[in-house]
Amino acid sequence: MKSSAQNKIRSISYAKYGYYFILPFFIVYFIFSLVPLINTFRLSVYGNASNIDTFVGLENFKTILFGGTDFKSKGIHETVFRDFGNTLILWFGNFIPQLALSLLLAVWFTDLNLKIKGKTFFKIVMYLPNIVTAASVAALFTMLFSKTKYGPINSMLLDMKLIDEPINFLKGQWQSRGVIMFAQTWMWFGNTMIMLMAAIMGISPSLFEAADIDGANSRQVFTKITLPLLKPMVVYTMITSMIGGLQMWDLPYLYKDGSASNKFTETIAVYIFDAFHKSPYNYGNSAAASVILFVITSILGSICFAMNVDKEAQKKKKMIKEAKKLAKLQNKSAFGGF
Repeated sequence: MKSSAQNKIRSISYAKYGYYFILPFFIVYFIFSLVPLINTFRLSVYGNASNIDTFVGLENFKTILFGGTDFKSKGIHETVFRDFGNTLILWFGNFIPQLALSLLLAVWFTDLNLKIKGKTFFKIVMYLPNIVTAASVAALFTMLFSKTKYGPINSMLLDMKLIDEPINFLKGQWQSRGVIMFAQTWMWFGNTMIMLMAAIMGISPSLFEAADIDGANSRQVFTKITLPLLKPMVVYTMITSMIGGLQMWDLPYLYKDGSASNKFTETIAVYIFDAFHKSPYNYGNSAAASVILFVITSILGSICFAMNVDKEAQKKKKMIKEAKKLAKLQNKSAFGGF
């Protein structure tokens, strides 16, 4: 007689090949992301350039949050909090208009009732800034918003008699911030628009057909159907934008007047870069600031993720779990009684 093992249907598992395909990603991530992250945590509890091998515990974190005891590090916490405030201002200033513009364009391009010609062309043109390098964008906007009267923007404003003298877009508080916000919005709104369009096209067309039969107008369709069902994608966009915004370095660092930095556009990432690369080297302080930024980003990301949790689904899951637990207890009691 054949054994039970011989009677089983032989099957080939291809699951291992999936691991082979994703293995290069984990190798690259381990070398270029995980190892530097672990090294950052290690540097945060050690000294700076003069005593980098000296364990100082939480001293660097105290310096970043409350200031140091010596003259050189006494006001570091003020600079860090100022740069963190600049980071939040620059992120909010580009994310809100970016989301509003992307959402408006995504709704327009996916509305079948609007006969917009050349949709593909416009989508390509609006996405193109996303593939331009940040260094090129910084150079472009530095030239456009030059502080002299020969700069394109200043020259245009002077010719239109809107201003009497050139505006210093590189040093002014809100002028320089406004340029960076505009540049960030211009770079990323196309990418956000594409993601929102994909989410809208994933909504069942029957919902829009039912709303059309019921006589709902465009505003009612948008507020009652489109926007609520776009919540997961909006939250995802907010989380990814927040992570990128808190790590904003390229445009604020490159958009400046020569080698002089602008305290109104200096972000926390710029501070970390300068502390790590410029003399006097503050490896411990820059690493501690990186760890604090990592913790803040994790907390804000968790809050955004919690906003996307379906509370009704959680309640149902909890009720099912309690019902199974109750049924299990009843079975035990019935067995004991028997």
